[in-house]
Amino acid sequence: MLDTLGMREVALGLPEQVEDAARAAGEVGGLPSPQGVTAVVVMGMGGSGIGGDVCAAVAGPVASVPVVVSKHYECPAWVGPDTLVVASSFSGNTEETLTAATSAAERGARMVVLASGGRLADRAAEWGAPLVPVDASIPMPRAGIGAVSVPLVVLLDRLGLAPGLAEQVGPAVAQLRRRRDQLTGDGGVAADLARRIGRTFPLVYGGGPLGEVAAWRWKGQVNENPKAPAWCNRVPELTHNELAGWAQHGDVSRQVLTMVLLRHGFEHHHIAERFDFLAEACREVVADVLTVEAEGDGPLAQLMDLVLVGDLTTLHMSFDAGVDPGPIAVLDELKAHLAGS
Repeated sequence: MLDTLGMREVALGLPEQVEDAARAAGEVGGLPSPQGVTAVVVMGMGGSGIGGDVCAAVAGPVASVPVVVSKHYECPAWVGPDTLVVASSFSGNTEETLTAATSAAERGARMVVLASGGRLADRAAEWGAPLVPVDASIPMPRAGIGAVSVPLVVLLDRLGLAPGLAEQVGPAVAQLRRRRDQLTGDGGVAADLARRIGRTFPLVYGGGPLGEVAAWRWKGQVNENPKAPAWCNRVPELTHNELAGWAQHGDVSRQVLTMVLLRHGFEHHHIAERFDFLAEACREVVADVLTVEAEGDGPLAQLMDLVLVGDLTTLHMSFDAGVDPGPIAVLDELKAHLAGS
């Protein structure tokens, strides 16, 4: 098993990572006043940006203000003194996040920084913004999803912008421990999913806000762990367009695509009906249709449950293919290219 950065061990440590991150966020002082805040913006990219997606998905039903995730160099024009901005960068050096967050700070936004160090941590000191620490021992940003998502959940609760949201952390930790027990070893659902996907390309579909975030996470993990292509989309949107694209070329798509349906207990009942139709309509034009059912008490628990299953599935895909899931040479080359331009 080729795993030079110990990605499997870190993935199996997700319950403790979530627990530690919640504790650290609960101890951060100097938070900005929530009085008059009209919106929350989480700025981040890649493995850091997905933390904002997780927070927005679980906070949506209970937050008193919009929670928006921005993954651009540009800062939204409406950001100003009444906006709470959380700048999230695992390394602290993500250039898109640094650029957008600096613009937000210049406009007087109420800033919070989530980073393990780097230039963003230095900016936090300059801005007088609280710094939520990220465990720098985590080998890769994508391995720190608990460290970059759970603090946001805790902070929104602490500020009174999403009352009771942090109560979902405990059940999430409990579910992750249950799921870890099921996934440990060479057997289990993750190993079986990896075997059935094999050398095909996963097409991952999720329903509603929770399922959409889970689908994006699975896609990114397929890209970065086994270094393979993958695509994702969301229900119900894809049933208004993408579904129509399976009418032709089934002889090609059934050789190269495996559909993975991520299901959870917080779907609108009409989404469940659309999933059923989707599976039946596409069964003949893809290699296989696989379904993963989330478990756990509460939205955060079920979302993180899907994350852990996806992480272990993509790690099994890496090991089956003899690919080291840790290093990503092409992304390092891109960063070096941009730094020299």
